[in-house]
Amino acid sequence: MKYRRFGRTHWEVSEIGYGMWGMGGWTESDDIQSAKSLDLAVENGVNFFDTAWGYGEGHSEKLLGQLVRRHPNRKLYTASKIPPKNLKWDAKPEYKFEDSYPTEHIIEYTDKTLSNLGLEQIDLMQLHTWDDAWADREEWQRCIEDLKAAGKVAAMGISMNRWEPENGIGALKTGSLDAVQVIYNIFDQAPEDVLFPLCEALDIAVIARVPFDEGTLTGNITKETTFPEGDWRGTYFVPENLNASAERADALRPLIPKDMTMAEMALRFITMNKTVNTMIPGMRKERNVLANTATSDG
Repeated sequence: MKYRRFGRTHWEVSEIGYGMWGMGGWTESDDIQSAKSLDLAVENGVNFFDTAWGYGEGHSEKLLGQLVRRHPNRKLYTASKIPPKNLKWDAKPEYKFEDSYPTEHIIEYTDKTLSNLGLEQIDLMQLHTWDDAWADREEWQRCIEDLKAAGKVAAMGISMNRWEPENGIGALKTGSLDAVQVIYNIFDQAPEDVLFPLCEALDIAVIARVPFDEGTLTGNITKETTFPEGDWRGTYFVPENLNASAERADALRPLIPKDMTMAEMALRFITMNKTVNTMIPGMRKERNVLANTATSDG
């Protein structure tokens, strides 16, 4: 496993991190299997784990806390996300700041996360949605300062809206944020235009999420793919999305190098961008852990 400096925090994080969305109550999600996959990831050098209160209302956070306690001699970086008070994804300009991230809400959910993790401090706390209409509000900036001063949070970041990699530039320019999480993959390279150069200039860490384009880049999505009832992917891959995604994947297949899977190519594409400090693929199964971590070989 190779490691990269995580922006101004100077943490050395694994370039393949671990996205824990699939451990919050998805269909087929199983705590015993999750623990095995998480432990295997640690054994293979992964030290950055990203979760959120919204993944099973804290369930995924509890699994991360258990992982940290199972590996007391390893430095595992914990990252989670605070849901907006109105529980509306993604953020929109018309959503009032007071309905999304008032100070008392940020503090309340930071405390909930710490309780779920069983820790006194989280390494990276993030706001799960963001709209730059809120960038100039001093409340959230003061709240971050207070949380850091209290020792509850080591670093703070935001998770950018889907397909809006510039809706957060104002917040990053305030100097209050240490990291940004954004969708970045072969099919969505828009962050390279404005966001990544800014992060380079300000030494803000970049977390690439959705490296497999919600599954399209695993090579397993076809026009005939169906999902179990209750699986969120069934709502994302409505027929028009499914067909378009499958067609993009089919067009990509001839470009895959010999002896390489589409999933491996997807991760290697991201590792080639040195602005990205870590990426967070979901890895619920042990075979996925082994395959994904193996791509970090330089």
